[in-house]
Amino acid sequence: MITISDRNKEIGFLLVSIIYLLTNSFQVAQGQVVDSETEIVLASEVSWKKLNPKRGNKSPQAGTLWGDRNGAGATGFLVKFVDGFSSPPHIHNVTYRGVVISGLVHNDDPEASLLWMPPGSYWSQPAGESHITSSKGSSIAYIEIDSGPYLVLPASNAFDKGERPMNVDRSNILWLSDSDTNWIESGTDSFMDGVPKLTFLWRPGGGNVISALIKFPNGFEGKIRTASSLRAVLVDGELGLLTSAGSKGKKLTPGSYF
Repeated sequence: MITISDRNKEIGFLLVSIIYLLTNSFQVAQGQVVDSETEIVLASEVSWKKLNPKRGNKSPQAGTLWGDRNGAGATGFLVKFVDGFSSPPHIHNVTYRGVVISGLVHNDDPEASLLWMPPGSYWSQPAGESHITSSKGSSIAYIEIDSGPYLVLPASNAFDKGERPMNVDRSNILWLSDSDTNWIESGTDSFMDGVPKLTFLWRPGGGNVISALIKFPNGFEGKIRTASSLRAVLVDGELGLLTSAGSKGKKLTPGSYF
């Protein structure tokens, strides 16, 4: 069972990535979760380490949610920036995608005007492209890569893989409801303020993994059904999670993962 609530009656966001095996194999609906092997990492349990140890105390902090960013496989991790942080121009050896969870984040070419992205905004950063990352307020972002290791390298090593960056402010997101897609089950209970909505984010390289943001109305109770593996990170709001294996309910805050 998944429930979503917020003391300020604001909408909650959930980022989900699924291994897409079957047409319409993912659906948001009312009911219970049927899953006996759910892994949960609460935001309060995340272990923080320096993202770029070579920068010492100037380095942002990184907390792994799944995978190993220093290994060869796909990984999802959090990055925490202090207020006023601004990196020198640099590149990465791999393409990454990010979603702002708290604070304001700017990520763009070194000469670009500042574009502060609020929580729920997302961006992609191509491998080899010189850029800077800045923070206004204490900020946290979720970062996802398809393969590691994730390295920070000098801008002098820049190269062009033919990919282009993307920055999407939360206010520019186009949300789909149950009347727009059959990925959301129709119908609502009277106690709910509307139905869940979703927006598709990326499908790296046209592969078999699709990522989306789901927006739950306050007071929602229901389930996410999928015929394949799913990873989810809470971006905003407060979410309750109960698996069918009889585990105790967990309260997830932004930055938590299951």
